[in-house]
Amino acid sequence: MILGKEKHRMNEINIKYLAERLKMSPSTVSRALNDSYEISEPTKIKVKALAKELNYQPNPYARSLRNHKSKTIAVIIPERINNFFSQVIDGIEDITQELGYHLLVYNSHEDVEKERKIISFLLNGRVDAIVMSVSSQTSTIDHLEMLHQKDIPLIFFDRICQEIPTTKFITNDYETGYQAAVHLIEGGCKKIFFLLLSKEISIGRERLKGYRQALMDHNLPFAEDWVIQCSQSEEANIQQMTALLYSMERPDGILASVEKLAIATYHAIRKTKLRIPQDLKMVSFSNMRIAELLNPPLTTISQPAYEIGLECAKLLMKKLTRKNQPDLENKVIVLPSKIHIRESSKG
Repeated sequence: MILGKEKHRMNEINIKYLAERLKMSPSTVSRALNDSYEISEPTKIKVKALAKELNYQPNPYARSLRNHKSKTIAVIIPERINNFFSQVIDGIEDITQELGYHLLVYNSHEDVEKERKIISFLLNGRVDAIVMSVSSQTSTIDHLEMLHQKDIPLIFFDRICQEIPTTKFITNDYETGYQAAVHLIEGGCKKIFFLLLSKEISIGRERLKGYRQALMDHNLPFAEDWVIQCSQSEEANIQQMTALLYSMERPDGILASVEKLAIATYHAIRKTKLRIPQDLKMVSFSNMRIAELLNPPLTTISQPAYEIGLECAKLLMKKLTRKNQPDLENKVIVLPSKIHIRESSKG
């Protein structure tokens, strides 16, 4: 129990007060609390024991000001509704929180101008690092080049910018695009349409390449109008897919490159009275946890989203918390996705 002067100073317990009690210099106490190699183990034990006894809580903001660090990492994503991005953020946060860093999450809403404004704001403000997945409209990259030139540690994931020399985390989009198309072909599909938001983004290009190669390897015909360019509007996508499914040229298989297009297709199929998988088989890239609760359950290619977040954060924390770390290596790291076969694509 703390009485008298000790009780009065409960709210004043800081490094200086601990140093007074221990008859040490404030710098020694600070280094001991931070596990510095310069401080002996007995001294560390003594300092930490008193800090625990007095319930000392470090002030992260004061520390960050002294170190010229914000202890903040910006995460820029193209949309919040996609389960993949929320799982990546969970992975990042589980690592960064342990080391006293917090996240600022920005949504570009698939709009390159909003993406530019976010980056401009971050250049004028102060974050220690940025983790980013580019928008579907990002074709010119001058704003990303400017970010790189400012020497702010930058990591791309999923939708990456190859031209910026830094570390990028992706999944095996070409291979899984190929596998998904082959799965539909083996199920009897001969007219498979590919749904995408943009050919500009890396994941769309790679998944499309895999799909086209699968058709070629299995001697199936291909027409350019089988690649369906969709929009950001769910209502517009439902209308587009409804018209497509009413057409005499409708597909017998669909591969959706993102989950929002799979959901739009389910809505359209309900309107047209077609049946999955009897009239139309379907596979989608998706990390949604309710895929098996859809009617019928949706066959998905799920990305290792949480693991991608973990790996991004581990690399950044190594860069930010250790002295004399080199620049982030210019390389692409691939974490494989998995296909989960469900009723939507079964014969």
